[in-house]
Amino acid sequence: MVMALSSPKTISSFEIALHNVDLAAKKIGLDADITTLIKNPDRELKVELPLVRDDGTLHVYTGFRVQHNNVRGPFKGGIRYHPEVDLDEVRALAALMTWKTAIVDLPFGGAKGGITCDPRTLSEKELEQLTRSFTKGIDPIIGPNTDIPAPDVNTNAQVMSWFLDEYSRRHGFSPACVTGKPVDLFGSYGREEATGRGVVITFREAARVLGIDLKASRVALQGFGNVGSNTAKILAGGGGTIVAVSDMYGGIYSKKGIDIPALVEHLRKTKGVKGFPGTEALSNEELLECDCDVLIPAALGGQITKANAARVKAKLIVEGANEPLTYEADEILEAKGTRVVPDILANAGGVTVSYFEWAQNLQQFRWEEDRVNAELEKIMVRAFAQVWQKTQEHKVPMRVGAYIVAIERVARSTALRGHY
Repeated sequence: MVMALSSPKTISSFEIALHNVDLAAKKIGLDADITTLIKNPDRELKVELPLVRDDGTLHVYTGFRVQHNNVRGPFKGGIRYHPEVDLDEVRALAALMTWKTAIVDLPFGGAKGGITCDPRTLSEKELEQLTRSFTKGIDPIIGPNTDIPAPDVNTNAQVMSWFLDEYSRRHGFSPACVTGKPVDLFGSYGREEATGRGVVITFREAARVLGIDLKASRVALQGFGNVGSNTAKILAGGGGTIVAVSDMYGGIYSKKGIDIPALVEHLRKTKGVKGFPGTEALSNEELLECDCDVLIPAALGGQITKANAARVKAKLIVEGANEPLTYEADEILEAKGTRVVPDILANAGGVTVSYFEWAQNLQQFRWEEDRVNAELEKIMVRAFAQVWQKTQEHKVPMRVGAYIVAIERVARSTALRGHY
């Protein structure tokens, strides 16, 4: 059972992360000292980033890197560029990375970074300068065996290329210093689609254990960036009917289903999903409440709350984004019988293939794409089975089951290493 907290009206991202750890720790009777150790971040860095804009004006941006836990391996986590980036959000996302890497049993810990900015207002030259400045700012605490960044919201393979180049200027050729790079700059085949592919795999496995007809499912997808668009493309190959899609500008709905390849072409031409022929318009908020069987929130966090959870019609939610549900929404959805595949499992495909990329860079040996996808499939299926086992064993929601898997692994590693 998901417990509610009688606290502030506004729930911080980090409070949600701590709440879920507490639920799982209590369920398995985890030692209080170990619980305290694994909850708190190891290091938090804030950097000021001056940028001379193209018009000659000076603007100072703020960047963050939070390293949560490295007991199981080097810190690992993405970098996001967004106006709402703040220390609390980055701290929470760093903690999620600790649990995520543990669930899929990778030799990594958790970290996250970000810059408070709106990349839509910056030219490519300005983005490059800002990225290089951020790389220099966090340089003292990152490296191939220390902390390996990756793309996240509003960052991509090009941003990682600038990051690689700036880091290598100081440390020599270092392809393993960052993942999510272009294939031409020592990235991995399959990395771009990896998070979406992992979402589809966990959706398929959840449908199997819950007795849901995958191909007959009507799917609504919030967010059409890297995660959402790749999820849609893979699902379009035989995984249900996508009836609703949205991006930052709004959404579309069609009871008969949306032609995803045609939508991708429409997006390329118009830069948005709105106005796609044969669909009706709806807002991002309306998409969450539309008539569908499966909802995949793949945009930003905090989308489903106590204010709208009761109106969600989907019977299964697969979290492509990080923390798209508050714990109050979890409680409401559980009472309704809605099942949730949690973010720390559902979207772990990205960090899994980032691990493959890192390993390839260290070995200076490239895998073929079919091997990458086969290894991803194996890891995601195994992780789902382990989470489902804990869910059934402890009679808890899948989110708590996932946290149990994660904190048991981190706690064992902490105890084996020793603490003082």
